[in-house]
Amino acid sequence: MDDAFTLLRRAADLLPEDAVAENGQPVGNVREEIAFQEWEMALDVLIEIADVHPVSTVFWEMLAEAARQMMLDRSRRWCEWRGWEVKHGTVRATLSLLGTDEGGRQSAFSGDGQLRPLWDIGNSTADGQRDLNIARLWVEFAP
Repeated sequence: MDDAFTLLRRAADLLPEDAVAENGQPVGNVREEIAFQEWEMALDVLIEIADVHPVSTVFWEMLAEAARQMMLDRSRRWCEWRGWEVKHGTVRATLSLLGTDEGGRQSAFSGDGQLRPLWDIGNSTADGQRDLNIARLWVEFAP
């Protein structure tokens, strides 16, 4: 099995040379971070670049294993999640939740796939009744 350093380098090699994250960081920065043994920073930049450029499940598997080796459990779970999305497809939505004073949730949830809410997306059962679907939910960019 490859070490985290090798996995990050191999993942970077899967990206086009002109790949850039939304925040402007190019894939070349990843290679510099790896050379300086800034592996966590390299992982973060690779994840950000993959938000902009389509990548394969192999890419996400490499990042998940690198994160596991670096003991970055949340990053590992995120990379596994993104790999699942590549394999199965996904719907991204911006949700606005009600505050507790408006009848919203009274307690927090982990935000990384643990909540599986029921969604009404317009489906009906064979007898015409409303059919609710279950979806995994990962809250991005918020604690």
